[in-house]
Amino acid sequence: MKRYVSLSVLIMVFFFMCSANPAGDSAVNTDNPGEKINLEDYLKAGKTNIVDFYSNFCPPCRQISPLLSKLDAKREDIAVVKVDINRKGVRGIDWGSPLSRQFNLRAIPHFKIYDGSGKLILEGEEAIRRVYQLLQQEGIR
Repeated sequence: MKRYVSLSVLIMVFFFMCSANPAGDSAVNTDNPGEKINLEDYLKAGKTNIVDFYSNFCPPCRQISPLLSKLDAKREDIAVVKVDINRKGVRGIDWGSPLSRQFNLRAIPHFKIYDGSGKLILEGEEAIRRVYQLLQQEGIR
């Protein structure tokens, strides 16, 4: 019996660790994750905005999240805007969420990069390359 309880506790801790945002970042849509948003409302004027569409159920998303937080903290000219694609209560990556459909997301993490005036300058593969360039330039690993 004792062994069963210990195993149950370990499974619960593992599940929490896998589903929680490891960097402690909060998304701009924490109140209504996965629901449609007006992204422009969250862009910071005068900064390069890196919009990170993610799910806590996505291992690559969880891996890059703390790196993006470091970049955001290190560079005053950059703002990282995290957007959670998962609706509350949905387990696994929520490809059917209104937000996923709104932005036609097919893979995550998915990045959109906006200039300081709010103009979209990079998205998808080009944006991923640029994010990794910035991380490398700043020595963030």
